[in-house]
Amino acid sequence: MSMVWLLLVLLCVQGISEGASRNEVVKVGAIFSLSSVNGKVSKIAIEAAEKDVNSDPSVLGGRKLSISIHDANYSGFLGITGAMKYMVSDTVAILGPEDSTMAHILSHLSNELHIPLLSFTALDPTLSSLQYPYFIQTAPNDLFQMNAIADMIHYYSWHDVVVVFTDDDQCRNSMIALGDKLEERSLQISSKVPLPPYPTATRTEVQDALTKIKMMESRVIVLYTFSKTGFLVFEVAQSLKMMEAGYVWITSSWLSTELDSTSSLPLKIANSIQGVLTLRLHTPNSKSKRSFMSRWNELSNGSSIGLNTYGLYAYDTVWMIARGVKKLLDQNGTISFSKDTKNAGSLSGETLDFSSLRIFNEGNDLLNNLLNIRMTGLTGPIQFLDKSPLHPSYDILNVVRSGLKRIGYWSNYSGLSVVAPETLYGKSINRSMSTDQLSSTMWPGGLATKPRGWVLPLDGRRLKIAVPRRVSYQEFVTPGNGNGTIKGYCIDVFIAAINLLPYAVNYEFILFGDGEENPSYLELVNKVALKEFDAAVGDIAIVTSRTKMVDFTQPYIDSGLVVLAPMKKVNSSPLAFLRPFSPMMWAVTAAFFFLIGLVVWILEHRTNEEFRGHPRTQFVTILWFGFSTMFFAQRENVVSTLGRFVIVVWFFVVLIITSSYTANLTSIFTVQLAESPITGIDSLISSNVRIGFQVGSFAESYLSEQLNVQKSRLIALGSPEEYAAALKNGTVSAIVDEQPYIDLFLTEYCDYSIQGQQFTKSGWGFAFPRDSPLVVDLSTAILTLSENGHLQKIHDKWFSRKSCSSGDSELDSEQLHLQSFIGLFSICAGVCLFSLLLHFFYTMCQFNRHLKKDPEASTTGGDGHGDGDGVGGSCPTRLRKFFKFADKKKERKMSYSKRKIEDRDTVSSERGEG
Repeated sequence: MSMVWLLLVLLCVQGISEGASRNEVVKVGAIFSLSSVNGKVSKIAIEAAEKDVNSDPSVLGGRKLSISIHDANYSGFLGITGAMKYMVSDTVAILGPEDSTMAHILSHLSNELHIPLLSFTALDPTLSSLQYPYFIQTAPNDLFQMNAIADMIHYYSWHDVVVVFTDDDQCRNSMIALGDKLEERSLQISSKVPLPPYPTATRTEVQDALTKIKMMESRVIVLYTFSKTGFLVFEVAQSLKMMEAGYVWITSSWLSTELDSTSSLPLKIANSIQGVLTLRLHTPNSKSKRSFMSRWNELSNGSSIGLNTYGLYAYDTVWMIARGVKKLLDQNGTISFSKDTKNAGSLSGETLDFSSLRIFNEGNDLLNNLLNIRMTGLTGPIQFLDKSPLHPSYDILNVVRSGLKRIGYWSNYSGLSVVAPETLYGKSINRSMSTDQLSSTMWPGGLATKPRGWVLPLDGRRLKIAVPRRVSYQEFVTPGNGNGTIKGYCIDVFIAAINLLPYAVNYEFILFGDGEENPSYLELVNKVALKEFDAAVGDIAIVTSRTKMVDFTQPYIDSGLVVLAPMKKVNSSPLAFLRPFSPMMWAVTAAFFFLIGLVVWILEHRTNEEFRGHPRTQFVTILWFGFSTMFFAQRENVVSTLGRFVIVVWFFVVLIITSSYTANLTSIFTVQLAESPITGIDSLISSNVRIGFQVGSFAESYLSEQLNVQKSRLIALGSPEEYAAALKNGTVSAIVDEQPYIDLFLTEYCDYSIQGQQFTKSGWGFAFPRDSPLVVDLSTAILTLSENGHLQKIHDKWFSRKSCSSGDSELDSEQLHLQSFIGLFSICAGVCLFSLLLHFFYTMCQFNRHLKKDPEASTTGGDGHGDGDGVGGSCPTRLRKFFKFADKKKERKMSYSKRKIEDRDTVSSERGEG
């Protein structure tokens, strides 16, 4: 391959004589188009660097650096002749070329002659490959710039973009790199629109390209070209009203370069680029940079050309060469060249003169010195990693009326940020965490809010919305009454969501199916994936197999597979009244009725005559009082404070228990239980009975593929009437279908019931082709309908009929268990215990006072005889005395007036007897 290039280029330079090498001069070549902005700026910066290097004798040890600049004038031919002129004149390195197409060609010559090429403008990502070892990109190549653009698109949540680019090596390969970076973020380039190579694009060609873009959905346009073509694109875009609100334009660094170096733009061009986003290679602020910028006016001799970032890189590249040569001289002490005998010998006998080609003997050493260099220049710290500058970074700029406004930065270390990259290099950054941020932006048309980034295609056609032609359950999708109208629950939801969009959508419904049976929903979704339809609206379940083909909106109704089986009324039972409570609940309730009677008897026994009497009578009183509280029918009066406290708490417990019993008994007597032994999907699968499913539903594939049910057991059914008939005559023992269908079925057929719970979790959504921008907006609209209650109103409109009881709960789940009332019983037990303890303490105090007032009682037994064991008596005897005291009726205290009346009555009675 190298020989072919040699044959081509030597045709242009035959007769160039070999220049004598002078040891005191280090020759460096430069190839630029001096009429371009970068060429003008680079020439000034290179000459300034040459002067600064030569003014410091310590750099090259007394030798002089001589840089010769060749004007390629946008011509590949002239670029080749300039390179060959340098390669036969003992040149140690070449600055340039300016464009990547020429760099690819000259790199092959450089490889043969060992002469390093250093370019800060030919930034094609493929030039950094191992194929071109002698080509060094001293500025970050476009792989990093495309990475920054991809991060910006991801930050603003745009899904796809259109790219417009000049069809040359650098722009084309950069667009490939952009596509790869977008794909890493699950984004995409929806269309690539090439323009003729720079600077040959005409207004007509640009207008044709932009007119094509205007008809597309995406409104995010990435433009990679150069100044003349770029400004022509914006001028035409403004005439086509593509610089108005809704559009997004992102350019590569060419725009910032032009704006930095051009003192003033024509008003027409300046107006056409308002709101555009662009990038600029970031260079940290430093004293040396400020000093050079202050010298620029003098260096440029007062010309109107301004300094841009590439001028700084041009200056630093010259110093890199100087330092690399200095290190080479320190290592070898000399610079030498030799004839290219290998290629010259192989082409002996040709008419071309190859004797002028000279190999730079120390070229490989100089190359290594350059790649291993560590220095600080105007662009900041200079160091290479895998032939690329370390820590590439960019300024993110927004074109506004006043010029360029910086809205943030990007670096391959920290991503997007409003903080300068050099301040973050020493900090730990987790790129997996979303910390990207940019400042506020002005968009085309003066818009302050972020554009949506897409619109519906402006090609004049309607969106073709496929709707399944259902023959059953037409409440979901009704084909119409002959005038082309299509109605139904799903249609109403779609229309309500479309009406919430901030833009108009032109569409038409197209029925899918033959009308004789429900269509295949898998086939319908497949046609959407193939873009035969723009969308599908209807009762379309979101399942895994379908999500692999299309994108779905947010579900607008919950759906899942359930089991439907026959059912019947519960048979009457003599003990049906016991079903509301579990056995344990009955036992604890009965125990508490007895406990309450016992507690109240203890509290009332000493003071209340109604709780005294024969032991058998007292036991009956305990039972009667406790259980009569169930109906609040107790006859006995409770006079003690503690007794009344216990009764009040117990009445509250009884009220809760009786209310719960009544409500649950009513519910049980109205509930229906399944006749079939099938209780859910597990029992259905384990049996060998036949299973029905709806025609066109995914239930068939789910049962056979996921649950391994034999297809011979599966029976296709097409309508609710077929469901009922098949279940009634035993054709199938159960039906597996989606919940919304079964709910609608149960509004008419009440002899059937859902068994168990949903065994799949899914929903219904609207299907769109992959990456359709409508998906996100319609999903947002569906969520809005759900939040404002309109979605429920639509559901009630179509399904207002009352459903039969599902009867999917078992008797055990309907019974009330002790756990539900454990809190009430605990409170009641605590009140009883507290009252008993207080009563016992009070009685003990009275007993002790009684012993002190009646010393004889403390020394005699219960029969009046001494017990012979001391003053207090034995413990059993004392305990018997306490129980006797506690069983003795307590005398009620009377007031003075009552005692006086009673004494008067006694005296009168005695006189009467006398």
